[in-house]
Amino acid sequence: MASDGDSVETIAILDAGSQYTKVIDRKVRELNVSSEILPFETPLSTLLANKYKAIVISGGPQSVYASDAPKHDKDLFTIGVPILGICYGMQLMNYIYGGKVEKKEHREDGVDSLTISPSSLFEGLSGPQRVLLTHGDSITTLAPDFVVSAISSGNIISAIECQERKLYGLQFHPEVDLTANGKHILRNFLYNIAGLRGGYTLEDREERAIHHIRQVVGAKKVLVLVSGGVDSAVCAALLSKALGPEQIYALHIDNGFMRKQESERVEVALAVLGLRLHVCRAGDLFAAAQTTVRGTLTPPLHQAINPEEKRKIIGDTFMKVADMEIAKLGLKAEDVFLAQGTLRPDLIESSSKTVSGIAAVIKTHHNDTDLVRALRDLGRVVEPLSELHKDEVRELGKTLGLPEGLVWRQPFPGPGLAIRILCTASPYMDASFTKTNAILRLLANWKMDDHPGLEDGVVRGIRQLVQTMCLQDQLSTYSGHFSATLVPIQTVGVQGDGRTYSYLCALSGPTEWTSLFVLSNVIPKLCHNINRVVYLFGPRVDGPVETVTPTLLNPEAVHQLQDADEIVNDVLLKYDLVRTLSQVPVVLVPVGFDKPGHRSIAIRTFITNDFMTGVPAIPGTDIPEAAVQEMVKRVAGVPHISRVMYDLTSKPPGTTEWE
Repeated sequence: MASDGDSVETIAILDAGSQYTKVIDRKVRELNVSSEILPFETPLSTLLANKYKAIVISGGPQSVYASDAPKHDKDLFTIGVPILGICYGMQLMNYIYGGKVEKKEHREDGVDSLTISPSSLFEGLSGPQRVLLTHGDSITTLAPDFVVSAISSGNIISAIECQERKLYGLQFHPEVDLTANGKHILRNFLYNIAGLRGGYTLEDREERAIHHIRQVVGAKKVLVLVSGGVDSAVCAALLSKALGPEQIYALHIDNGFMRKQESERVEVALAVLGLRLHVCRAGDLFAAAQTTVRGTLTPPLHQAINPEEKRKIIGDTFMKVADMEIAKLGLKAEDVFLAQGTLRPDLIESSSKTVSGIAAVIKTHHNDTDLVRALRDLGRVVEPLSELHKDEVRELGKTLGLPEGLVWRQPFPGPGLAIRILCTASPYMDASFTKTNAILRLLANWKMDDHPGLEDGVVRGIRQLVQTMCLQDQLSTYSGHFSATLVPIQTVGVQGDGRTYSYLCALSGPTEWTSLFVLSNVIPKLCHNINRVVYLFGPRVDGPVETVTPTLLNPEAVHQLQDADEIVNDVLLKYDLVRTLSQVPVVLVPVGFDKPGHRSIAIRTFITNDFMTGVPAIPGTDIPEAAVQEMVKRVAGVPHISRVMYDLTSKPPGTTEWE
């Protein structure tokens, strides 16, 4: 709680449902300013009573004019302290003071370049500014007494301010790494505009986590669910330091979707902690497991196709197996706590109430299912890392003395390879499939005059839109170099603070990486039903792809992915890339392209500091081209693998994982 005098100065972050609210909080803490995340509807009386020095309003997936728009105190903007509105927050302050906000013909999703004007927010900055934009609504009429301080490359208002009212708005996200000078802009707001001193230093993370464990667990037993990854390993190390060894039971559950020889490696890796490790091999149990989702019984896991159902089944079965193991160990379930290495991004993307009850669900994390939430409500789950992000956990792991190899281990999802096998029974081809393919041909062959499948009016509209977004030079430069086609599957993405489950676009042709990344950035901006773009190694694919290889979670699919995953990770180790590349998911894609009955492998290199946003590794810059070529050559040798894909998509619009 904020207060005057010599105590810590605190700002309030009002959460309007953004996926990045916790990242705002983290960036503010990095600037030595205390912050508290509060519900958006927090009454003005509470904000005044707590004497917050400034307020930040997050983004959110809703429209300010929608019936389901987040509720807020009607007098919020009269509080008298500086307010920074981000994305939705900017649109709201403009709307409240008489401006107009409308849905534009095109979204702005991804990295863009802004032109800035003199402003206290941009003090010390000059020239074009690289920022992350994720919005469909835009300010079309500026509110009286406000001025525009930044414009996007598409000529859309990107920053506004009214100094008299101490109101400042940004359409982009200053809190994420993709905004080059975002931290500088936040510093300007906190120090120069709000006048904060910056005297806040975080308590030692290790001591805070240990205190949390002791306070929650007391003298009872605790079962720590470990996978061998850095999160669960740090969690186990903290438990080991906070409690007596007789209180801790370490359990590793092999769900049948582990990496090749993963369970054996887990036993070796965790031996350093001196914990009693119990290994449960439950592959058959998981394969036959079912659960209930919104009152409906799911199919068995080995027949499940829906990604959320797969995650729910695995998450709930994981908890049930844990209860069974507790019984085998002679422990009373009601006297045992479950410990998990759940991180803050896990809870944010799951829209957990512990962080933001109104954030849109991007995906359900296996360790934040309805069952786990119920256990959490009963006080039976201890999550000492739930306030931390991945990079903070790695730092904590080092201070705890964990081996470097474990601390820098590539992240691996709790559900295992099950969520990296895209399951399907038939191709996904909705009413937009043919038209979208025609639009992709237009974008890939910009200089051509003939565009079959598109009416002249549609072509004129797209060309006008491209001109408005200042993209015509880029498309002209690369016209005819590549083929662009839809792949009849869906992958998960995040666009405008909400989840999308949309098409994959495959580019094929020469490996001109600069050109490929330009196209991968342009395509989702113009085709909103595409949230991921890949480069397809091998011969060019010109025709529409309309078939898939039916795929379920069966041994054949699992073994294919295990083999490919091991190859990619071997190459990462060979070229010492495990530190520079934050994560490299390897995905089994149920499409054989020119080989019916075969499947393909996608390699998703990912560079990030916060795991909320990030970029793919650029071959020749972030990853040696020799490493990429070795991955492709060796993976192509896996039986019944037709093609290898390289994911070109930043986050947003594509999430780290494909499901």
